[in-house]
Amino acid sequence: MRLIFRWAVLAVVAILAFGATAQAQQRAPAAGGGGAITAIQIEGNVRAEPETIRSYLQLKPGQPFDAAAADRSLKALFATGLFSDVVMQMQGSTLVVKVTENPIINRVAFEGNRKIEDDKLRDEIQSQPRQVFTRARVQSDVERILTIYRRSGRYNASVEPKVIKLEQGRVDLVFEINEGDVTGVQRISFVGNEHFSDGTLRGKIRTSESAWYRFLSSDDRYDPDRLNLDRELLRKFYLSEGYADFRVVSAVAELAPNREGFFITFTISEGERYKFGKVEVSTRFQGLDVDVLQSYLTMASGDWYDANEVEKSVSALQDLVGSLGYAFVEVRPNIRRNKDNLTVDVIFDIQEGPRVYVERINISGNTRTLDKVIRREFRLAEGDAFSTAKVRRSQERLRNLGFFEKVDISAAPGSAPDKTNLEVQVVEQSTGDISFGAGYSTTSGVLGDISIKERNLLGKGQELRLGLSIGTLSTLIDFSFTEPYFLDRPMAAGFDIFRTSNDRQSVASYSDRSIGFALRAGWAYTEHTRQNVRYTLRQTDIYNVQPWASYVVQLNAGTSVVSEVSETIAWDTRDTRINTTKGLLLRNTMAVAGLIGTEWYYRTTADAVYYQSIFEDVVASIGGSAGLVLPYNNSSLRLNNLFFIGGDTLRGFQVGGIGPRDSVSADALGGTYFYTGTTELSFPLGLPKEIGIFGKAFVDVGSLWGLGGPAAYSNTVLTSNLMRISTGVGIQWISPFGPIRIDYAVPVQKESWDKTEAIRFSFGTRF
Repeated sequence: MRLIFRWAVLAVVAILAFGATAQAQQRAPAAGGGGAITAIQIEGNVRAEPETIRSYLQLKPGQPFDAAAADRSLKALFATGLFSDVVMQMQGSTLVVKVTENPIINRVAFEGNRKIEDDKLRDEIQSQPRQVFTRARVQSDVERILTIYRRSGRYNASVEPKVIKLEQGRVDLVFEINEGDVTGVQRISFVGNEHFSDGTLRGKIRTSESAWYRFLSSDDRYDPDRLNLDRELLRKFYLSEGYADFRVVSAVAELAPNREGFFITFTISEGERYKFGKVEVSTRFQGLDVDVLQSYLTMASGDWYDANEVEKSVSALQDLVGSLGYAFVEVRPNIRRNKDNLTVDVIFDIQEGPRVYVERINISGNTRTLDKVIRREFRLAEGDAFSTAKVRRSQERLRNLGFFEKVDISAAPGSAPDKTNLEVQVVEQSTGDISFGAGYSTTSGVLGDISIKERNLLGKGQELRLGLSIGTLSTLIDFSFTEPYFLDRPMAAGFDIFRTSNDRQSVASYSDRSIGFALRAGWAYTEHTRQNVRYTLRQTDIYNVQPWASYVVQLNAGTSVVSEVSETIAWDTRDTRINTTKGLLLRNTMAVAGLIGTEWYYRTTADAVYYQSIFEDVVASIGGSAGLVLPYNNSSLRLNNLFFIGGDTLRGFQVGGIGPRDSVSADALGGTYFYTGTTELSFPLGLPKEIGIFGKAFVDVGSLWGLGGPAAYSNTVLTSNLMRISTGVGIQWISPFGPIRIDYAVPVQKESWDKTEAIRFSFGTRF
């Protein structure tokens, strides 16, 4: 029985094996080959040449049909983008290739886009007129357009491509766009912050929550790139506050369910706060005094750790050692954290860096600006020892020119290991300005202003300006030209031609007008010290003197000619000119008039102001000025050459509000000696920082005395050198329309004949 069963199983296996072999023999011609291809026939092509199509086929006449080769041929034909469909089949011994060609784009149009212009969208997409239309490319263009709208904060935007078929295999491609509303940032939250509030951290990042007053800013729109910047800003802030272990765990942006805004959440780990431990300088250079180097460090043991101070100390040490003649210097801050006592030891290791020289400075991107204009801003030249600090300073100087939208300087290998090339890439921007302005000030009344200025004339870095300022109380017309590198030397030279007129009826019952020109030159001794010289020839006419005017004013009526030479030297370390937070300005001007003309006098003035940040966004400043003007050569001083104090120079008093005054007409007569001083505190008012509104509290002091000209012989003149004192508060707004300031001041000490004013307002704009 078992033998019969065994023979039955063997019979079944044999039958199955025979069937599989027969089936394989039947499929072999279709899969592995068949009869030879005698011809290849192309069908359906209109624009594509048959030979072009055949060139993509991996099947040739005389070869057997191969399914794998046919598959590769299909992929090659589809990859050309010329065809929307390709079919291959054998008809006898002929291989028939049927193609359906993609149409040609006749026109690309955009509908519904109001915020982004057609030209900008057209430059970003791949589909262009006279190109082959492909659905894959159109879909890629749709994604690209959506990306552009998302970058502008419009995440609700939608794009629908429409294809309009035309004759002769052409189509019009229309992108129908629904731009949607701007998708702002509804809320910014922080998780893990224990030492700083959410409000403080929001003030440290670039992204801000949407609010009505941010209509001129795009920072309240979600931008993934800006979110990465925010992570870095948070890191820098915490490192500057001593949190050396700080890290941003995550930064997540979630679109609200109604798709009208984003919720951004930063998860952070603050860590412990560290102090500086051991702070030292070490060097192997012979002749370098470590104690001197130590004095240039901006931090000390026991201070809270600040990564910014470490970077400043590195730059200071590099500049100092480089100025002592050590060209190849590298300063490495070796930082070691001690978690047990929460201190950070910093050892500034000054060692010899690689000896590298600048072989070439290659400049690209300057289609208008001459190469020499860029090269003269460099702090090192070809053949000099390479210095990272000098390269950084050169980049800053190029950016400060205002000629370029972007400046990048990178080092590239030279022809030898000890040589490097500096690759300077710039992107030029418009340097011509035509501006209109309007404003109001208590001094000048309503103002209208128009100016035409070119800051990079003919690409030579020269500045040309024509300005006209017309006000109810003053008018100015001026034409000026400046050559920043006169005779290819680091000396600025230029000239001014001007005409001014002023209505001083409310001050001293007269008007004046001047016409003249000035020649000037200036040069820098250091990065912060500059000297200027100027020659001015001016004719001034005092006219429209009222019958009730002071006897002194009436004697000054008429024309005078001033020929004046002046010299100014200034030392300026302020960080910015507007909203200064730290720095010192010292300035002295000396002038002498005579030789020609009708006026003979000496004049000198001195100014000083110091700014210091006390707390965050709280800045204190103290400053003062003084001056004197004296006649010589048996001459007398006219009204237009005397000092007038008040208004902006001494708040709480009118322009010309203090100093010698006629007791009968109350006309201000000016003075020969003056001094002013001010102490001011600038502080935030609790409003968002980007609004730019700050409060001010101040105390002003000053005095004006000394009689000049006919006033010295008049018995109706009231004069006193009493110190005037005023105190007050104010609000300053750096608005998008120009600076606006309102001051309220109360005189604390004054003379009975002084003229006061409680509120002073100024507003100006350019657009």
